[in-house]
Amino acid sequence: MISKNDNKNSPDNISSSTVSTSTNFIQQIILDDLESDKHQGKVVTRFPPEPNGYLHIGHAKAICINFGLANEFHGRCHLRMDDTNPCKEDVEYIDSIKEDVRWLGFEWGEHEYYASDYYDRLYDFAVQLIKLGKAYVDSLSAEELREHRGTLTQGGRAGRYRERSIEENLDLFTRMKNGEFEDGSHVLRAKIDMNSPNLNMRDPVIYRIRKVSHHRTGDKWCIYPMYDFTHCLSDMLEGITHSICTLEFEDHRPLYDWFLDELKTPCHPQQIEFARLNLSYTMMSKRRLLELVQEKVVSGWDDPRMPTLSGFRRRGYTPSAIRTFCERIGVAKANSTVDYALLEFCIREELNQKATRVMAVLKPLKVVITNYPEGQVEELDAENNSEDPSMGSRKIPFSREIYIEEDDFSENPPPKYFRLSPGKEMRLKHAYYIKCDEVIKDPSSGKILELHCTYDPTTKGGWSADGRKVMGTAHWVNVGTAIDGIVRLYNQLFTAEHPGVGADGEEVDYRSQVNPNSVEEITSCKFEPSLAQATAEQRYQFLRQGYFCLDRCCQQRSPVFNRIVTLKDSWAGGGRGKKK
Repeated sequence: MISKNDNKNSPDNISSSTVSTSTNFIQQIILDDLESDKHQGKVVTRFPPEPNGYLHIGHAKAICINFGLANEFHGRCHLRMDDTNPCKEDVEYIDSIKEDVRWLGFEWGEHEYYASDYYDRLYDFAVQLIKLGKAYVDSLSAEELREHRGTLTQGGRAGRYRERSIEENLDLFTRMKNGEFEDGSHVLRAKIDMNSPNLNMRDPVIYRIRKVSHHRTGDKWCIYPMYDFTHCLSDMLEGITHSICTLEFEDHRPLYDWFLDELKTPCHPQQIEFARLNLSYTMMSKRRLLELVQEKVVSGWDDPRMPTLSGFRRRGYTPSAIRTFCERIGVAKANSTVDYALLEFCIREELNQKATRVMAVLKPLKVVITNYPEGQVEELDAENNSEDPSMGSRKIPFSREIYIEEDDFSENPPPKYFRLSPGKEMRLKHAYYIKCDEVIKDPSSGKILELHCTYDPTTKGGWSADGRKVMGTAHWVNVGTAIDGIVRLYNQLFTAEHPGVGADGEEVDYRSQVNPNSVEEITSCKFEPSLAQATAEQRYQFLRQGYFCLDRCCQQRSPVFNRIVTLKDSWAGGGRGKKK
């Protein structure tokens, strides 16, 4: 990374000599620009989301790059809402975007902007293009527009309205603005080259009629500018130096430059493209994510199975883990798919260091310790995190009756089964060795109701003074002080590594690949009493179960804990379709 001097903002203090071998190509471009004084020593980036949905993990990469570069080079990063399509935008999305960017750890201060801030200026720029003979009003139908545009292998062709006079175009455009025409009857197009090998340069539409109220400008406008026209001019008006975007906009760069060149703007930002984040078993299309919400496949944009930042937050991911993930995947020029396991590794690595260890029994089986004194409750010591002794310890109650996991007992154990079985011993974490003496069953169903065991009082703390060893250790919860609660175990939302793509590479309906087992809700859980003090988004390691977080949106009486991630990758290394 770049060495920085927080007290100095001169490009002389950020030179190529300070760059390590890990410098990416965008950093190098900025370093070269600083050295040549291309932008008078300034570095100004921007994050320009469309407020038509919630931000997802792919946006996190863009946020980290844009805000990160601004911080690294002592510049600034603007937050600008690309609110040019009022048909799909909502204030809810704007609020969620701002909340998510702040949650990730970034601030934009006074530099909050909206494309709609520039509607008057953009209209003037469009008029200027018409006067230059570089834009015209086209009255072709939508179908005709598509036909005239051509294909990747065949050039387009000029329409019958392309040679309208400047005066007629100015008149029609004014009348479009004044609301005299219906939606779809006219568009304003840039006049470039209908035979360009780049489809984006074949007279792209720069304004269309939309008689829809805008969340900020109300009914002032009934024509709205297109993204390609709006974006470069907004960058210019804000003094952006480096306009960083994903690779799908690489073919749009000539158009970005064309508008700025033809209008002879006072500054010319540089568009730089990087590879977007593609994550296995995840879908990044906001349109399809919206469909999942509208069709109630998920409970909402913040469903913990969603790849949205609000979904990750509710599930229990930390902003620092997501920033670490974005840093580790790096900045590249070629698209690729990142294994979801890397994201899980980042949160698991962090929580292993920071999360308090507690005990929670998800599927309880009652154990009665017959030789333990009735009515006695003992306070045992339990460390909060063996990785960090500075986190201290806590007291946990132990008495005659406890709960263990159903899976920690087998009446007819298979070979190499090291947990509890009739006549065998097992260690209770932080407590004692116990031995199963009797299995109590429901006489009608044969279901195991409880176990009667004895304990060895000389094994306090879970270790034997006489040196005998047991292989199995189980977590447990004291019956008398247990807290009832709910646990939700989350898995991938999709069964396919690339949702929407079939085994043979053909396009399929992504809905057919939704994982029917993406969430399991367990309502019979028993938690140790310390979890009564849990607060929203507080993260724990449930011993032997995984990492969990108290649901920030829980409205139920009983606490609900979401599983953030398992203790280790439970999927096969070469893919995630089979469990180990």
